[in-house]
Amino acid sequence: MPNQTFSPLKKNQLIELTIDSLSSDGNGVGRFEGLAVFVPSTAPGDKITARVTKALKNYAFARVEKLLTPGPGRCEPDCPVCGPCGGCSLRHITYQAECAAKSGFVRDAFARLGGLDTPVAEVLPSPLVERYRNKVQLPVGRDSNGHIVTGFYAGRSHRIIRTPDCRLQPEWMNALAARACTLFEEYGVEPYNEETGKGRIRHLYMRQGWHSGQRLLCFVVNGNGLPHEAEICRQLQKEFGLTTVLINRNNARTNVILGQTTRTAVGPGVIEDTLAGVPLRMGVHEFYQVNTPAAELLYATARRYAALQPDDFLLDLYCGMGTIGLSMLPDCRRLVGVEVVPQAVEAAKETAARLGLSAEQADFYCMDAGTAAARFAAEGTRPDVIVVDPPRKGCDEATLEALVDMAPRTIVMVSCNPATAARDTRALADAGYRVDAVQPVDLFPRTKHCETVVLLSKG
Repeated sequence: MPNQTFSPLKKNQLIELTIDSLSSDGNGVGRFEGLAVFVPSTAPGDKITARVTKALKNYAFARVEKLLTPGPGRCEPDCPVCGPCGGCSLRHITYQAECAAKSGFVRDAFARLGGLDTPVAEVLPSPLVERYRNKVQLPVGRDSNGHIVTGFYAGRSHRIIRTPDCRLQPEWMNALAARACTLFEEYGVEPYNEETGKGRIRHLYMRQGWHSGQRLLCFVVNGNGLPHEAEICRQLQKEFGLTTVLINRNNARTNVILGQTTRTAVGPGVIEDTLAGVPLRMGVHEFYQVNTPAAELLYATARRYAALQPDDFLLDLYCGMGTIGLSMLPDCRRLVGVEVVPQAVEAAKETAARLGLSAEQADFYCMDAGTAAARFAAEGTRPDVIVVDPPRKGCDEATLEALVDMAPRTIVMVSCNPATAARDTRALADAGYRVDAVQPVDLFPRTKHCETVVLLSKG
């Protein structure tokens, strides 16, 4: 029989570990007889007694049984539910330590996954560490005492962790969620039950214009509306100064939060704001960066990397509401944006029209980015600069091939996933592009997520 290698660890075994680093999912990493052991809620430098929860051939998972000596970056979490909630996976370390860890996440991805010997800058920290989110989507359910509550799902489950004061979002959002729950109980509005498909209220969706201060509330409902809808909307609008209230209908047995149909109950149906100087109007379907001050740092970095010239043609793929491209348009002659979400494309076109731009100056297409890029390449379209801001899965193969075929002078990649950013950067480097800069930007303080801006130039 061939030689077999077994883990030196067993489930429930107690071991002593020193945590050396953090993995990109926020877990601490220590080593036991050369085997990597991943331990949640630990910090580099922690010395712990750990209990093994799962032992595999090449690595293991464990939980803290006892903290023997805290590491230098450890701090006391200031949220009582950050453990079970799981959203703030880095709230147990200082923000300085968090920024160092995120720089490490990106460096590791580009070196280990991308095989790239490229210097990675230190992360640009967020101007705000608390209360920075301009959007939240809260599931509605009942607690063990039968009361209607909102909160966040515990990790890998749909069990709601009641979160009366999430420190990532503005205080008015927390207060409105609590008040809405009392009104639901008062008016007999039943929370949606995923198992039975019955019940009415599924989610509360709130959005804030960061600079304008305008506030939006959307009820996601399993049905045509809410019982006593007018009374509930009027009360919340009065108490919280809401600009608009929407009703989104989602009758599907699905994990997708928003349904396709949204109607206006109060106000104009949208809120207004600016991002990097671009005026915007938005409802609920449009993608919008959740940390406005940090997003403006990210956009400024992308604009600097693009180094556009007055006669340049800029192509913006995965453009959302067009904010990145429109923020760069003063530097160039022409902008074309591509986005697959129809509401976002309409918002981009509306913004361009309000700015007095003709279709020759700024045009937007509702298409899959890969399909559009392939079409442009086949038609001989030759942008001088291309900006890509793909979802977490990164660019597909068709998009990367089309980027190379269009042969822009410069590619600026904005990514929310260091792993796929490293993979896609590797593909472009193999096709002849030089990697000039990699800049992490922290848009999601106290969480494991980190944005990255990559500058690539034609070699």
